[in-house]
Amino acid sequence: MVQLSKFIAVAAACLAAPAIAHPGEKHNPHVLKREIHTRDAMAAHAKRSLGGCESTFHARELNKRSIARRSRTVQKLRQKRGITASPKKQRRDLAALEKWEAIDHNRTDILDYSPATPESVIFAANTSCILSPTVTDGPYYVWGEVVRQNVKEDLYSDGVDVFLEVQYIDINTCKPVPGALVDIWQANATGVYSGISESGNYAADGWDSTYLRGIQQTDRDGVATFESIFPGHYEGRATHTHLLTHLNATLLPNKTLEVGTGSVAHIGQLFWNEVLRSAVEDTYPYNTNTQNVTTNAEDMWSIEQADSAYDPFPEYLYLGDDLDDGLFAWIQIGINATADFTDNSYYSIAAYYDADGGHQNEDSSFGGGSGGGSGGGAPSGSAPSGTMAGASPSASA
Repeated sequence: MVQLSKFIAVAAACLAAPAIAHPGEKHNPHVLKREIHTRDAMAAHAKRSLGGCESTFHARELNKRSIARRSRTVQKLRQKRGITASPKKQRRDLAALEKWEAIDHNRTDILDYSPATPESVIFAANTSCILSPTVTDGPYYVWGEVVRQNVKEDLYSDGVDVFLEVQYIDINTCKPVPGALVDIWQANATGVYSGISESGNYAADGWDSTYLRGIQQTDRDGVATFESIFPGHYEGRATHTHLLTHLNATLLPNKTLEVGTGSVAHIGQLFWNEVLRSAVEDTYPYNTNTQNVTTNAEDMWSIEQADSAYDPFPEYLYLGDDLDDGLFAWIQIGINATADFTDNSYYSIAAYYDADGGHQNEDSSFGGGSGGGSGGGAPSGSAPSGTMAGASPSASA
């Protein structure tokens, strides 16, 4: 086993003048500042709420189950992939990290390695008392993706494998949120999103592409799992993974969501440690990405999401002795299960995917605007054709 070497520093959250988050996405800095202040207040309240119930019996039992589940998952992944080498041990210099990147989330690197290190140290969650706030879904959200755990496809999905576990906790009760339908989407190794064929992001197969997109339903412990890759970077944004959480949405027999049903309880982005990102991007095909890198410290949304009250960085563990063996990553996200952001300006549907393939939502405006993106041709609800999707490695997303 491996042992956690985790350091806590003072979070230095700062507000910078927003840069272009995605091509076409702009926000008023004064409005953004007010919204950050509001979210900070909400996060502080949520943290107090979670702190008041985290010691309850059901919360302690949930934590025990989570630790055991993550341990079993890693063991199964290592067995399935035939990994016999001990996980890589490294020494990290905390001072080398961006100063506001408050937590060393790497649970692989061990300063005092011992096979006797308890699993409770390794696999405890990082966010049991921290709220991850709602932020923009960006202009590249596609409604109609298929329920699937493995979002990789035959084309344009090469990269470092990531097995991601996301667990949702209700901030009001410290209980898990079962039955939530969680959308995931991200850029591929060369920084291109599927499903979008617009200036700034031309995916091969255009609107019909679906790689690195999918939906999973949370189980009784509020857990959704995905098999994906480490996301690639693109100019203007730090490396990130998008998540959007639906509650009480109708799941159709063809494994897609019925349009217009349920609430949007959370919109968030996961960010990744700079040291890990640098290591990943030294590998192929990430090293063919010619777009400029934006660090976490330079990114408008990671700054908004990183604070003493919430933490947008997943914990991660090298499954073997190098990145070729893949990563296991996990995070708990505290949400208000009674919230609904369907009509929020940050919730915008850029495109739909249905039996006829993908098509743009003409009523959607980048950076929010359409409040759910109604119009532009709602999806039929029929199952997608299953055509393999791709992206142009030379395109910018």
